[in-house]
Amino acid sequence: MKIWKKNYTLAQLNDFAANCAVAHLGIEFSAQGDDWLEATMPIDHRTTQPMGYLHGGISCALAETVGSAAGFCCVDEDQAVLGAEINASHLRPVTKGKVTARATPIRLGKNLHVWQINLYDEEQKICCSSRLTLSVITINN
Repeated sequence: MKIWKKNYTLAQLNDFAANCAVAHLGIEFSAQGDDWLEATMPIDHRTTQPMGYLHGGISCALAETVGSAAGFCCVDEDQAVLGAEINASHLRPVTKGKVTARATPIRLGKNLHVWQINLYDEEQKICCSSRLTLSVITINN
């Protein structure tokens, strides 16, 4: 079932995020299906903690980025979404390459969305499982 109400291309999503923390962390939207959105992020000096492992907070930043973008594409033109709650279980350390985050909806309600975002390393092993709750708001123009 296709869930998108706004039909942004991956290039448009990447352009939209060009001048903020998303681009600073090297996050790029990379793939989309009828009911999922993916983004990738490199493991480098911007995204690791001092021991060289992917930083848990940066994993959350990636999860919230892809989940929020997916949520934004699922609401009407006069609506937006804001993060209300995020949690993450860090399951496997990652030290090199890149991670891919895939957001899929658990519930797309009128006022709240809940998204499951799983992060995978380059070997397709899950390294983080996150759940994001978004508040749906009306944009006042």
